[in-house]
Amino acid sequence: MTQHEARPTVSSTDPIPSSRWVRLRRSLPLAAIMAAGAFGWYMLRDVEGLALLRDNREAMLAFRDANLLIAISVFMAGYVLVAALSVPGATFVTLTGGFLFGVFPGVLFNVTAATLGATILFLAARTSLGDRLAARMDASEGKVRKLKEGIDENQWSMLFVMRLLPVVPFFIANLVPAVVGVSLLRFAVSTFFGIMPGALVFTSVGAGLGEVIAAGESPDLGVIFSPPVLLPLLGLAALSLLPVLAKALRVKGSA
Repeated sequence: MTQHEARPTVSSTDPIPSSRWVRLRRSLPLAAIMAAGAFGWYMLRDVEGLALLRDNREAMLAFRDANLLIAISVFMAGYVLVAALSVPGATFVTLTGGFLFGVFPGVLFNVTAATLGATILFLAARTSLGDRLAARMDASEGKVRKLKEGIDENQWSMLFVMRLLPVVPFFIANLVPAVVGVSLLRFAVSTFFGIMPGALVFTSVGAGLGEVIAAGESPDLGVIFSPPVLLPLLGLAALSLLPVLAKALRVKGSA
């Protein structure tokens, strides 16, 4: 290179390459939700939900009676936010739905709001991660590809199992479908109907809290984890796995 040849210069103000900018922009929704969720976990870590219901019971019921539509709107908006951010308190909010609105329509409000919040998180995860990871899994070989194919063949069963089993965190049940390429409609339908049995149990418990609190007694939420409640949920989860088992048996029989 001669002294007269211009050397290439790199300006600090050069724009970010379009591919990097696209990846960054796609990551923003999930990053924002995770940041807001972490903040919510920090702020609500010491909040005692049942104490709030006990101390504010009369005021909450009076507001509901005077402003029913506003109470429903505020409650559902709060539940959507809690579900989307995966902050602590989803169980308490479900109990509150029963406490304020009874078993019905309380369970309908609970399931609808939880599904909307879950869908927001699902869409954010799919925008940020899902499409790329699903494409990589489709292009992969060996065990990873077989795992993806197995999930694709039994999506309905796997989605319902994740919703029905109490041991699967709500946050995980929202992220996994986004990563493996589940469609939005299938995710929303399986979420709405999959969480309904558990939501019905929690809503029913919440509907009975008013009388317990009014009597000055301490609510016993241990009933939620008792065999009469858990066994039916586990039974429903087992039923949802029957198509997978039947398909496996057919494949084995034809081999």
